[in-house]
Amino acid sequence: MTPFTKLDGLVVPVDRANVDTDAIIPKQFLKAIKRTGFGDFLFDEWRYQDHGEPGMDCSNRPLKTEFNLNQPRYQGATVLLARENFGCGSSREHAVWALDEYGIRCMIAPSFADIFFSNSFKSGLLPIRLDAGIVDRLFREVEATPGYRLAVDLAAQTVTTPSGEAFGFEVDPFRKECLLNGWDDIGLTLRHADEIRAFETQRRQDAPWLFA
Repeated sequence: MTPFTKLDGLVVPVDRANVDTDAIIPKQFLKAIKRTGFGDFLFDEWRYQDHGEPGMDCSNRPLKTEFNLNQPRYQGATVLLARENFGCGSSREHAVWALDEYGIRCMIAPSFADIFFSNSFKSGLLPIRLDAGIVDRLFREVEATPGYRLAVDLAAQTVTTPSGEAFGFEVDPFRKECLLNGWDDIGLTLRHADEIRAFETQRRQDAPWLFA
């Protein structure tokens, strides 16, 4: 998992409350058996005029130009600004995978659905909860300022605007440590690889019949 330390990212706003995981990555894409290939289908029904299916070539699909992810000013965005209860609905990890593969590293909203919130940390994305009034203000500033960027510092737990104003955010200490070091669940286990090997060696000596 890629560590998350600091991010100076272009912001793309998705000005809708209660964005569910079926909107983030529609259900037909859950048929895929790999963890990759979802980025082109992020917000599929909102981005494209036609119906998407796994394996499609998206390079020539007709776009809904009014949707922010399709507008030139937001190309290359790595911070997604959203409204309350982002990521609600079914508990599909694919929603986080799609955001990650598209290039989003951080989401900012007043609130997130619990399972989506947890899945984000496990895939190296940082969901930040800020007060609804601050989020309102950020939406206005993004709309008024092409190229609007935010600086996110996980160690300091701050989000800083182009004017230099910083907003603090809360994050669980364990999740913070994992993100800073790039530890997913497998990475956490592999930190104890030497102890695991020693245990297995000793177990073979103590109970050889288990391995006959």
